[in-house]
Parts: sequence; C-alpha cells; structure tokens
Amino acid sequence: MKNFVFISPNFPANYWLFCRALKKNGLNVLGIGDQPYEELTEDLKNSLNEYYKVSNLENDEEVYRAVAFLIFKHGKIDWLESNNEYWLERDARLRTAFHITSGFQEEDIPRIKYKSRMKEYYNRIGIPTARYCMAETEEKCLEFIRNVGWPVVVKPDNGVGASHTYRLENEGQLADFFRTKEPDIPYIMEEYVCAEVNSYDAVIDSRGEPLFETGNVTPVSIMDIVNNEDNSIFYILKNLPGDTRQAGRATVKSFGVRSRFVHFEFFRLLKDQEGLGRKGDLVGLEVNMRPCGGFTPDMMDFAGTTDVYKIWADMIAYDRTDIHPGERKYCAFAGRRDNKDFVMSHEDIMKKYGDRIKMSDRLPEVLAAAMGNQIYIGVFGAKKEMDEFYKDVLKCQT
Repeated sequence: MKNFVFISPNFPANYWLFCRALKKNGLNVLGIGDQPYEELTEDLKNSLNEYYKVSNLENDEEVYRAVAFLIFKHGKIDWLESNNEYWLERDARLRTAFHITSGFQEEDIPRIKYKSRMKEYYNRIGIPTARYCMAETEEKCLEFIRNVGWPVVVKPDNGVGASHTYRLENEGQLADFFRTKEPDIPYIMEEYVCAEVNSYDAVIDSRGEPLFETGNVTPVSIMDIVNNEDNSIFYILKNLPGDTRQAGRATVKSFGVRSRFVHFEFFRLLKDQEGLGRKGDLVGLEVNMRPCGGFTPDMMDFAGTTDVYKIWADMIAYDRTDIHPGERKYCAFAGRRDNKDFVMSHEDIMKKYGDRIKMSDRLPEVLAAAMGNQIYIGVFGAKKEMDEFYKDVLKCQT
C-alpha cells in the first residue's frame, strides 16, 4: 500500500475530497495539520487513515518531526502534497529531506515560484511575456518606465495570488510604493498588459501527458478586485480554445511537469500591444503547480459532469484514468461584496436561478478579499445565459 502524506487536508474545506479519492484508490492517507482532530469534519476524518496534529503548520521543525514520525510508523512515504500554493516550497523541502522523489524538489523551486524565472521557460517555447525589471530602486524603475511607459504593475517576485500587487500610474504612486513596501520582499515590475486572464488547467501524468484539461477566464483583474474591493467573477469555459490547449501543453513540456494538477495563467490581449502581439493573442503570465484555488475544482466538475478529484487520485494511484468529462457547460462564479447595495436579493437570485445554482455560500474573511463575501456558482449551456446571470447578480442600486 502506498503512503501519501497530505499537508493541511482541512484547508481549503473542499480538499477532503482529494483525500477521499486517494483512500478509495487504496492509498494510506496520512494528514498533517494544525486543527484539532475533534474539530475536523466527519467527511475528512473518514478520508484519512491517520492524522498528526502540529501546533502550527508554519513551524517547519514540527512538521519535519511529524513526517519523520509517520515514516517511522508507516514506512517509506511515496507521495507528499498539499495542493496548496502557500505550502509548495515547504512541500519541496520535505520531499528533498526525506527522499520522496514523486514531486518537485527544493532545487526546482526558483523556476516554478519566482515570476522572473518563469519567463525564461515561456520564452523557450515562443510564448511572449511582459517586459520587466526587479524593483530594487526608484531610479532603476524610472529607467524601466521610460522604455515601457505608464502604467506598470509591481508584485512580489515570489507571491501568492494578488497579494501586495499594485498598478502604478505616476511617479507619486511609485514613491508611495517604495515608502510603504515590505522591505525584505523582492518585487518585480512589469509593463502593464491590457488583457483578460485565461488559464490552462490540467491533470498531468508521469509522462507529461494530460489526463484531463479545461480552462477558465477571469475578465476582471484579481489585482483590481482585491485593491478596489470589487465583486469577483470568473468562469470555467464550455470548450477549451485550441490556442490555450497548445500553449498549456507546451508549457507543461518546457517546465518538465510530471504527475501534477496544474493551473497555468495566460493573458489574452484585449488590444494590439507592441512587443507582445495582436488583439486575441496569448501572453505568458505565470505557472501554478497546483490546482486552481478555492471552489474551482468543484466548478470543473459542474462544468463537465466529471470528478477531477478522482482523476487526480487515479493519476497518483494508477498513472491513468477511465473518467472522461460528460456534456460540457459554462460554470460561472460570482462573488458579491457586503458593502454594495444590490438590486437582486439572495431570495430573488435563488428564485430565478435556483435550478442552475450549484453552490451558494458565505465565505470566511480570509477568502473574502479575493472572492467576495457571498458567492454563487451556476451552470449555463450558453454564454448569453451566463452573461444575464452576471448582470442580474452583480447589478447595484443607482
């Protein structure tokens, strides 16, 4: 029986489904987390063979001791994953320290976590990326801006999501950024790209071939959603465009991806942009060597009447799957802010769209910044139906 260590199986809340699928496939599923066992959901408890509680997952020494104990008790660990961007670096350090060879090692981290290093691997396969400089001094940044023009975007070179990401419009904002930025975090500055974000999401086998593929579109910048406290929208595509599929598969090869669930992000240009391409072209943004966050795996299931949790677990257990998506639809996410006065109440939305709503929930504050306080996830056979849903759900009082 293969031993699988799952780091933080309780967060996000839907990740117990990964554990359940692993256990159903015959793996010995060993969880490490900092939530007391008695507070875990019954679903998660039933999906684990053992749970080791640490006082704080941020404490590397404690987590190392936990892995060492599980090895002592269960023998060699075959897989160790969190499927969570926040823990990817520590996952790699743990694999390296305990000779777990089924995933990225510590030496792989720079090219899969640092935005400045990712560009080389996009460029190798002919996918353009935004021009950049490391935001080390105001003088260096101003020299860069003289070449690319305003606005520019600054963000941590090794960051998660849109945290600490800003669009700068002028020298005053640049000076404010340098006065208030975190002093010990390396930042990257990029030319602004007028685009929407398109993703390539896939479960990749040990040969670098996709077992499952889909993609989503984020028409509004996550950076703007967070910084402007705006509503959040994105949707799973009914059909993955051919150029996204081609770019995603090429990126898998360039980065040497094996046996992973991945989320690669591309800009799709909304207008011609010198040095990057014509309107509609794809531009490399960043790679994420884990599933798209939040409820997106569930949305993939809703859009394709499939089970991506099992597809991923099949990849782990068998390096293949017999599951194939059924009839495909759009799956739309809408996140509403509590500080806005919406035309339609929750009751109105459920009355009109109840048969198409797959999830409706309140989010904790830790997730609300990027996703909204109240979320609705629905499926639609046609884009015009989805567009009407967004118009209704997000329309505010004038």
